[in-house]
Amino acid sequence: MATNLDIAPSLLEKAVEVGNHRSKRAAVEAALIEYVNRHQQADVFQLFGKIDYDSDYDYKAARGSSCES
Repeated sequence: MATNLDIAPSLLEKAVEVGNHRSKRAAVEAALIEYVNRHQQADVFQLFGKIDYDSDYDYKAARGSSCES
């Protein structure tokens, strides 16, 4: 899907430079991926204190059971 965006040329050039991207498109895609990831991470923070955990759960034992062959 083609999309036309009016992005400040100096900002776009700087993004390509600091991100070491091969193209403007690559810089924009990387920025969008980072934007989405940060917002998804923020959603996880809203769960702190709202999820109960099992204090008897042995996470070390759970690791060992899935790695055995």
